[in-house]
Amino acid sequence: MKMKAIVYTHYGSPDQLRLAEVPKPTPAADEVLIKVRATGLNARDWRMLRADPFLVRMMNGLFKPRNTILGADVAGTVETVGAAVTRFRPGDAVFAELSIDRSGGLAEYTCAAENAIAPKPANLSFEEAAAVPMAALTALQSLRDDGKVQPGQNVLIYGASGGVGTFAVQMAKVLGAEVTAVCSTTKMDMARALGADHVIDYTREDFSKNGRQYDLILAANGNRSLSDYERALTPTGIYVMAGGGTSQLFQAMLLGRFKTKAGGKTMRSVSAHSSQADLVLITALLEAGKIKPVMDRCYPLSETAEAFRYLEEGHAKGKVVISVGQSGE
Repeated sequence: MKMKAIVYTHYGSPDQLRLAEVPKPTPAADEVLIKVRATGLNARDWRMLRADPFLVRMMNGLFKPRNTILGADVAGTVETVGAAVTRFRPGDAVFAELSIDRSGGLAEYTCAAENAIAPKPANLSFEEAAAVPMAALTALQSLRDDGKVQPGQNVLIYGASGGVGTFAVQMAKVLGAEVTAVCSTTKMDMARALGADHVIDYTREDFSKNGRQYDLILAANGNRSLSDYERALTPTGIYVMAGGGTSQLFQAMLLGRFKTKAGGKTMRSVSAHSSQADLVLITALLEAGKIKPVMDRCYPLSETAEAFRYLEEGHAKGKVVISVGQSGE
């Protein structure tokens, strides 16, 4: 059987993306086949498309992509289950964070490991649910596990208006921190509405030169130098890079460990990992109204290339989502 999917066979711009008919996948014994209703886009998707940074080619093929369907965040209904699956059955509404090297969400159907999916939050639409997994997992794991946030600490979220940043502001508040959000002028009201105690307009004020210091800085769009973040940390503060440009990535990877001192400042880059337990925790927070997804725009599957162009501009307020649906629905 065939299905519609957005595919790319060469690295490059969104012009490489095309709508095609491809074989419908079959789940392995420990997998679930999901009828996709919506797919959330992440910065990682366009980085995989463009093979930027070059390390992407080590993951997904040196000269051309091995896995040709992008999209790691999905929400939909269970179509069929593998022989070893025990926790889900056909018809269940679910959401999932697929492994980034596998992806496959920009299609009418995709397979996911049973331990990578969770029941869809009851109070969210499929589009809203698709805006959650990778961004919320990144925010939670960066703050709780890498940043080791404690109640009463001062936390700065740089890039507070993007997918990860909007969740990070909310989750830092849930964890009891005093939160400073850094964003542009037009997004300051949104950051306050999400719970930020203080908001810095980066077009008018440089957080690294105002004399304030923070116990944790989470760079969700880390387009500043490592020394800027280091300057704004307390003597035992932690810097966590969860997104940014190629130069910032290599700074964090190569220089961070040299700047990290025993008993002093810690500087590191992180990458979220799929976790069913964390998705269940995130679902509880969503259903309790303690956090919520922020969705900027929703595009139909046929306009995925345009959605990628908008995402790459870097000005989205929250997440960009693709509404997949099914032919005939």
